[in-house]
Amino acid sequence: MSEINVLAAAKLSPLLLPQLTAAYTVHDRLHQTDPAAFAQLAPKIRAVAAGGDSKVPAELIAQLPALEVISVMGVGYDGVDVAAAKARGVVVTHTPEVLNDDVADLALGLMLCAARQLPAADRYVRAGQWPGGAMPLARKMSGARVGIVGMGRIGQAIAHRALAFGMSVAYTARSAKADLPYRFLPDATALAAESDFLVLITPGGDGTRHLINADVLAALGKKGILVNVARGSVVDEAALIDALERGVIAGAALDVFENEPNVPERLRAMPHVVLVPHIGSATGQTRQAMADLAFANLRAHFAGQPLPTPVPECR
Repeated sequence: MSEINVLAAAKLSPLLLPQLTAAYTVHDRLHQTDPAAFAQLAPKIRAVAAGGDSKVPAELIAQLPALEVISVMGVGYDGVDVAAAKARGVVVTHTPEVLNDDVADLALGLMLCAARQLPAADRYVRAGQWPGGAMPLARKMSGARVGIVGMGRIGQAIAHRALAFGMSVAYTARSAKADLPYRFLPDATALAAESDFLVLITPGGDGTRHLINADVLAALGKKGILVNVARGSVVDEAALIDALERGVIAGAALDVFENEPNVPERLRAMPHVVLVPHIGSATGQTRQAMADLAFANLRAHFAGQPLPTPVPECR
């Protein structure tokens, strides 16, 4: 097994890297750190290990003539040129399902934080402002309307949790899902117009880039709150900042950003915006499960066994 060469496309999780190095010869970001050495080694690379935010473009794939498999530790894989991989007969895998609960939990947590202004309340107490009077009133979340953009398994997990808050649930997706009891609306603008909270959990990539634009935000309205646990690219960030500053919407709670880890100062300056550093799946239990599944995909491939979780395009 140690004769199998694996290229790490980005800094890998410490939960995954030891498994890889025990089984394979791993070359950590050699294409970025030592192009000359990479050029010599490239013909021997049989696998790429990547994270959910990793970039594996067609140009990199073209440099790896022996490449067989790309294993992504993450449910999102929009940084991988899947079409280029398929054209070469390279299979792409990811790690769905195991992070559904954590991302759904975070979505509800962000909704609560934005509605009840919990981060601002924490700062209020720590700054010693409470003796000077009560904070402004927040808003109620229970019984409100939530619109979910994307109704895959994580979207369904979010909807299930929202029901426990007595919320009404509607959604938009590529198509209606006949087996779900929630109301389907044809697009994000129509959904936003009938939502108090608009929660994004749609895949990233060119097909959803800036799906949430100025028109959608205007439809959400001055009492609406945007929650993004999808990809930063799904939101037109400049339009969002403008909408927040002008009071077009009431607030936002964001786990992802267009240019991570760089977050615009204008967003960071807004007290009515909740910001967290892309932590949707960031619990020890879930990251371990993701690492184990990413490794299992590689192990199955090189053992000639069925892959546990190829991406939909490679099934």
